[in-house]
Amino acid sequence: MKDLPLNALRALAVTRARGGVRAAARELGVAHSSVSRHLAELEVWMGMELTTRAGGRRGLGFTPRGEELAAAALGGLQTIEHAVSALREARSEHSVHLGTVPSFAVRWLLPRLPAFETSHPHIELSVVVEKRLDPPERAGLDLAVRMGRGPLTGGRGEPLLDDLLYPVMSPTFWELHGRPATPGDLVGLRLLHDRDPEASWEAWREVHGPRTLDVARGPRFTSTDLVLRAAVQGQGVALARHQLARDDLAGGLLRRPLGAASVRLDDAYWIVLPGTSFPSAATATVVAWLKREAARLRE
Repeated sequence: MKDLPLNALRALAVTRARGGVRAAARELGVAHSSVSRHLAELEVWMGMELTTRAGGRRGLGFTPRGEELAAAALGGLQTIEHAVSALREARSEHSVHLGTVPSFAVRWLLPRLPAFETSHPHIELSVVVEKRLDPPERAGLDLAVRMGRGPLTGGRGEPLLDDLLYPVMSPTFWELHGRPATPGDLVGLRLLHDRDPEASWEAWREVHGPRTLDVARGPRFTSTDLVLRAAVQGQGVALARHQLARDDLAGGLLRRPLGAASVRLDDAYWIVLPGTSFPSAATATVVAWLKREAARLRE
């Protein structure tokens, strides 16, 4: 078993199930070149041709041996999938799996979990950090909290929180750079960029300017948490989401030097529930708790 190329076999199975390499790549969430590489490696490992070019727009086909192996791999993986689904469905009625992105999990959710556990000791709330925003039921989740304009994936969504964007920097950085206090003072400062498309410096410049602010320069980070940590370390100016930066501001690790100037993000966070089933009593309790926390913050 240890010698079986399982990733390559999965690529073969999904290619057969979806009718092509590109469709398989979309299903697996990888580049189509990665699927093609797996198929080529599998042919080398097997010592035989498994695929063939069918010609025209049909693209990839299978040799008789390839068809036999793909069918066997697909059947085996489907059996495993069914077993996993059955076990997930059999978990405790008090167990709730909540999925969200790393930054929201670390900066908003985890600080609030101790209070939730004290109030609801019978509920086992597990936080699943995910980067692929699949529908909750597909990821084995009871619910998810998404960032963005609307529930970007399948399921039933409802808005949870609004947010604001504004520049933040460490107190030391603020002192070293002349205590900036207006949007014009940002010109020439090192800007820190978030990969989050909603938190772009372009959005800030469009609302507050100045037009001379160079939003193309500066390092880019793959998560809001990393951007804010870089700002705390004095590496530059970050355009922060208020909901994720508020604890650092309250603790004095970051400053908001431009006062009330901000960019509003309506419905910036969403609760997403599976579209194929009704939530359990435990899941409904977690949803109600999330809404109460959001309401408390609005107040």
